[in-house]
Amino acid sequence: MSASRMPVTATIALLPGDGVGPEVVAAARTVLEAVASRFGHSLAFREALIGGAAIDATGEPLPAETVAQCREADAVLLGAVGGPRWDSPSAIVRPEQGLLGIRRALGLFANLRPVTPYVSLTAATPFRPEHLAGVDILVVRELTGGIYFGDKRLERSATGEVATDLCTYTTAEIERVVRVAAELARARRGQLASVDKANVLETSRLWRRTVTRIVGEEYPDLELEHVLVDTAAMRLVQRPADFDVVVTENMFGDILSDEAAVLAGSIGLLPSASLGAGRRPGLYEPIHGSAPDIAGRGIANPIGAILSAALLLRYSLGLEAEARSIEHAVRLTVEAGVLTRDVSWDAARAAMTRDVVDRVVSHIAADEPMLTASIL
Repeated sequence: MSASRMPVTATIALLPGDGVGPEVVAAARTVLEAVASRFGHSLAFREALIGGAAIDATGEPLPAETVAQCREADAVLLGAVGGPRWDSPSAIVRPEQGLLGIRRALGLFANLRPVTPYVSLTAATPFRPEHLAGVDILVVRELTGGIYFGDKRLERSATGEVATDLCTYTTAEIERVVRVAAELARARRGQLASVDKANVLETSRLWRRTVTRIVGEEYPDLELEHVLVDTAAMRLVQRPADFDVVVTENMFGDILSDEAAVLAGSIGLLPSASLGAGRRPGLYEPIHGSAPDIAGRGIANPIGAILSAALLLRYSLGLEAEARSIEHAVRLTVEAGVLTRDVSWDAARAAMTRDVVDRVVSHIAADEPMLTASIL
């Protein structure tokens, strides 16, 4: 394994957030420090508030100081936000506003969520091993448009309350995320599945027209398929190996990528990268939630956060060998059975968060040859 030609100096903003967020961010930081030591890089870390922790400290889910620190950083690593303490239906200020706000503030419009099962974890899934053979999916989710960011109203009528969530997309919003997905598909197997609900929704009809035009004009070498979201949900379970790169709008991508986590065995295993036009600063986070029921117990699965750190190295810092070293170390750790209880086949012998981190770090330090046999 060879290091990048020149040492890199970078600043990473850490947003631990709520629940298990601080634990998994600490785990990812430890792994990044091990990579920096192994490859001769210099990484500085700056911690800031977001979500419920920020509400408690400042009254806001996304303080201006947090936004400023993130904008000044080369990349941002986030844990999780939310929890029952802030979940009152009548709450005007909510932790999730911090997450949506930082995505918008940094101009992060493309969310990448890779899904690759491990051989040894098929028992943690409801599928037979042969069903998962060849599964390697990358979901590209549009991140700053759609119903999550649309106008919201709650009104009273003579018969009760009326709630409205507006879903809006522009041509430009669709074009830019499709180009990201198409470039990624071109570097993989050349297959792009665009997911929509064009038989019902006007936004999806615009989505389909725009995808067809962009791919036809700029990426004619790709194999493009349009899939209705309900069909996509079914095929993710029935024939997951059919998919290569999947591009879709905000809410559909949120739901489908969580469903796809079942293929890997646990939502705690999956990372994500949120990118903007320049890829700096990108935002990296595990796709799991804050899991307040296990917070502070040292049993959270850190792999999603650790693999998010690998994506950080790849997409924001351009350190491909270093990213692969983390992914390889995680693979060796998983195949050795050093697993937290969400994926362990023996609950009595399940590893603690710290055990997983220590094993990953030991593999990085050992500089072992790359192996590929552990992926289905």
